[in-house]
Amino acid sequence: MAVATINETKQYLTFNLGDEIFALDVAKVREILDFTSVTKVPRTPEFMRGVINLRGNVVPVVDMRLKFGMTLTEKTVNTCIIVTEININNETAIIGALADSVQEVIELEPDQIEPAPKIGMSIRTEFISGMGKRNGVFIMILDMDKVFSSEDLLHVQNVQESTVEKEPELVEA
Repeated sequence: MAVATINETKQYLTFNLGDEIFALDVAKVREILDFTSVTKVPRTPEFMRGVINLRGNVVPVVDMRLKFGMTLTEKTVNTCIIVTEININNETAIIGALADSVQEVIELEPDQIEPAPKIGMSIRTEFISGMGKRNGVFIMILDMDKVFSSEDLLHVQNVQESTVEKEPELVEA
């Protein structure tokens, strides 16, 4: 979703990672959960914190701070898991995105969204669909389908498949 295609008012869920505010399209959000215990899966990338059982389904949990090169997310009273849908090879996958806190659902008009910054060849910004501005504060609008590389998504698929095969009767959280 390029900024050029944002021509209507859209709703976004805003959340914090450190001092930065991020947003994602509410249409991609399934639910928001309190941070719960996560089962670590061996031999996965560092940003892959593990999996949770969500009503009998295995949901990989990704530490968004680690994914974006920040420090590990620490558990606080505000830490939460944003259960979101992403597209993997034209199939919908569910991922839990670990965030420091969720703020609110906001509406942004097209004129409140600027194109993602072009920082240079070595820094990837294609996962930022735009920079919203609200009350003088910048909000990075994420394209969740582009946050993860195809290799990352392969890890997610493998984690889901191997966990279901090994533990068909996970205890419900």
